[in-house]
Amino acid sequence: MARIELKDVVKRYGGFTGVRRMDLDIADEEFLVLLGPSGCGKTTTMRMIAGLEVPSEGEVVIGGEVVNEVDARDRDVAMVFQGYALYPNMSIYENIRFPLRMRGIPKADQDRLIRRAAEMVELGDFLDRKPGALSGGQRQRAALARAVVRQPQVFLMDEPLSNLDAKLRSSMRVQIKHLQRQLKITTVYVTHDQIEAMTLADRIVIMEKGAIRQIGTPDEIYSDPADTFVAGFIGAPPMNLVEGLAENGRFAAPGLVVACPGGVSGRVTLGVRPEDCHVVGEGLAALEGRVYGVEPTGETTYLTLRTGETLFEVKAARDARFNLGDLVRIGFDPDRLCYFDTETGARLRVQPYRSVA
Repeated sequence: MARIELKDVVKRYGGFTGVRRMDLDIADEEFLVLLGPSGCGKTTTMRMIAGLEVPSEGEVVIGGEVVNEVDARDRDVAMVFQGYALYPNMSIYENIRFPLRMRGIPKADQDRLIRRAAEMVELGDFLDRKPGALSGGQRQRAALARAVVRQPQVFLMDEPLSNLDAKLRSSMRVQIKHLQRQLKITTVYVTHDQIEAMTLADRIVIMEKGAIRQIGTPDEIYSDPADTFVAGFIGAPPMNLVEGLAENGRFAAPGLVVACPGGVSGRVTLGVRPEDCHVVGEGLAALEGRVYGVEPTGETTYLTLRTGETLFEVKAARDARFNLGDLVRIGFDPDRLCYFDTETGARLRVQPYRSVA
C-alpha cells in the first residue's frame, strides 16, 4: 500500500492560515485519525492528501512520490464522505461499478470485484436496489463498497458516520475497523467524535486552530495529555481542570487541597479524570463540593459537584444515590493526577507517565 508524509505543509486562504506548518508521517497500513473541533484544519489536511487542495508550502508524499502537482484522480486514493455521494438513479450494483468503469477495468473482472466488495460490507442481497430504498447505514456501507472496489493505495474518510444514529455508528465503527484490517490499506479518518477516534485509531492526531497539539496512541492521548486543550477535549466527561496555587508540596484551590510533587510551584492547573476520583468519608477528602447534578447511565452514575466557581465531574458507583445540594467529599488517586502550567497550558513533566492498562 502506501506511506504518507506531510513535510512542512502550510495551507493559507488569503490572510487566513488553515493549516500551520504540519509535519506528519503516516505508516503503511496505519489507521490514523485526525481529531479536533470544527474549523481546526483536519478536513483541509485530508483534502491536501487527496489532491482537492494544493498546499501553500511544503510537500505531500504518497508512496515515496511527491504528489503536489498530481491530479486527485491520479493519486490512487478513495474517499468516503459524510453524505454518501451515491448516484440516486443508479442501483447499488452500478454505484459500486462506477469507479471501475472510470478506471477502465475489463468488464470480465468487474462483476467479480463488485460482488466481492458488496459481500465485505454485507450488501450482497441489495445490489439491485437504488439508494433511496436503503437505510442510512446501508447507504454508508454502499459508499464503503464503492471505495473498496477500487483497491486503492489510501482510504480517506471524512466524518462518514456523522449522519447515522448512535446504534448504527457503533456497528459501523466495528465494520470499518474490520475492513481496514482485512484490506491492510493506509487509512486517514477525519472526525470530531472522540469515541470514533479512540475506538478506530492506531494513532490520533489532535488538532486545534490549524496546528497539531498531540500525536499518540489512544491510550497515550487519554492517559498522558500534552496540554490542557487535549486534557479537556478527550474524555466523556473530560478531565477535570482546576486552577490553583502550588507551593511547598501542596496544591490549593477553592474547596480543594492535595499534596503535589516538589517540582510543582506557582500558578498551576491540576487535572484529574472523573474515574480517578472516589467518594470518601469525613477527614479523608481532597475536595468537598455540593451536588449540582446527578446522571445515572445504568452502568455508572456521574456526579457534578460545585466547589467555588468550579464544576467537578466524578464517576461514582452505579447504585450511588445522592440528592441535589448534598455535601460530598472526594479523594483522588495520587498516581493519576496531572499538572499543567496555567499560563501556557503545557503539561508539567514532574511525574513518570503511568499507563491505564
